[in-house]
Amino acid sequence: MRPFPPNHWIAYGSLALSMALVGSYVALSKPLVAVFPVFLLAWLRFAIGAVAMIRWLRRPASEAPTTPRVRRLLFLESFLGNFLFSVCMLFGVSMTTAVAAGVIMASLPAVVALLSWAFLDERIERRTALGIALAAAGIGLFSLQKTAAPANTPSLLGNALVFAAVVCEASYVVIGKRLTEGLSPRRISAIINAWGLVLMTPFGLWMAWRFEFAEVTPGLWTLLVFYALAASVWTVWLWMQGLKSVPASRAGVFTIMLPITAAGVGVGVLGETVSVTQWLAFALALSGLVLATTGPTSKPSETP
Repeated sequence: MRPFPPNHWIAYGSLALSMALVGSYVALSKPLVAVFPVFLLAWLRFAIGAVAMIRWLRRPASEAPTTPRVRRLLFLESFLGNFLFSVCMLFGVSMTTAVAAGVIMASLPAVVALLSWAFLDERIERRTALGIALAAAGIGLFSLQKTAAPANTPSLLGNALVFAAVVCEASYVVIGKRLTEGLSPRRISAIINAWGLVLMTPFGLWMAWRFEFAEVTPGLWTLLVFYALAASVWTVWLWMQGLKSVPASRAGVFTIMLPITAAGVGVGVLGETVSVTQWLAFALALSGLVLATTGPTSKPSETP
C-alpha cells in the first residue's frame, strides 16, 4: 500500500476540470438547442473542433505508428463516446422522464468500474467501491428531487436507451485508458473528433439544408464556438491527460462533477433554484469523490 505521488493530484485536477467543463457547456447549451437542431449542432461542434485541432492530427516523431488495433479503438472511442452516446441519450430522454434518466445516469461510475474490472483487469478497492456507491446515491437522490411534474411517463424502451448511453460513456472511459498507453492526449482528441465529424456529416448536412443561418445572432455564434471548443477540444484533452496516470475505475467517479457543475451554472447563470435535499445530495456525491481519491492505495494491476 502506498499513497499516490503528487502528479496524481494533477491528474485528478484534469479529470475534475474536464467533467466540470462538460457540466457547464451542457447547461449553457440550452439556448443553442432552442435554435439549432440537435444533429446540426453536433455537426457544427465537430467541424469547429476539427479546425481547432488540425495540427494535432500529425503524428509526432516520438510516437510509434498506429497499429490496426489502435485504429479500431480510435473509431470505437468516437462511435461509442460521441455518436452512439448522443443518439441513445437523445431518443432515450425523449421517451422517458428527466427523473428516470437522471437516476439511470447515476449508475455511470459503477458501470465504469465494472468495465474496468472486466476489460482492463483493474482491481476495485473497497475504498473506491464505497466512493462509487456514495457518488451514485448522491446523484440518484438529486435526480429524484429534480422535478415534481415530469412532462411524460417513463417507458421501458426509453430507459433502456438511456442505460445504453451510460454503457457507451463508460466504454469511452475504458477505451480511452487503453489509448493513452500509446498515444498523446492531443492526438487522441483530434482523431476521435475527426471520426465524430465523419459520422455526423450526413445528418448535419441534411439538417443544414433547411436551416436559416442568417437568423442566428452573433451572441449565439460566440456561444457555439465556446461549446464546440469545450466539448471537442478542452474536455477530451483534459480527460485523456488525467487517464494517463489514474485507473479508469477511479476516474469514473469524477463524472459526478458533470451534474454538480451543470446545476451550479443553472443557479448562477440561468436563475434556477436548488432545494435543500439537492444540496444534501451534492454533499453525499462529493463525499464519495473525496473517499475514492484520498488515502493510501495499491498500485493498479498490470494488464497482460
